[in-house]
Amino acid sequence: MAQGRKLHPSVNKFKEFVAENPHLIRDVRNGDTTWQQLYEEWYLLGEEDPRWDKNSGVKKEEVEDDSSKKDWMGQLAELAKKVEPGQIQSHLYNLSQALGAIQGLIGQFQQQPSQQAPPSEPIPQHPFPFRKD
Repeated sequence: MAQGRKLHPSVNKFKEFVAENPHLIRDVRNGDTTWQQLYEEWYLLGEEDPRWDKNSGVKKEEVEDDSSKKDWMGQLAELAKKVEPGQIQSHLYNLSQALGAIQGLIGQFQQQPSQQAPPSEPIPQHPFPFRKD
């Protein structure tokens, strides 16, 4: 930055704010946000907004992670209650049959090109005959 150029007073206040909140520097370095985004949010929300509390974001993420884990585990338990062992075995058998058919098809396609290819003529080692003087 040029020495003779003065910054806008709001930019200087933002720099002071960032100095008081070093977790914002870490967020930018980690690629979670940009300086432009932070400045715009700071300018619109002000310094007293709960968004700037370094612990508030972590707590929200932890709560969301815990609730999503409980939801997922609950859904899995409900699904396990509804499924009958006979159905599972039937579905696995059908899947095995389908995979076998697909493997057989792939095997046929791999064999056909080598069987149908006409015998190729030998390629000369030197396509252009040059004579040495």
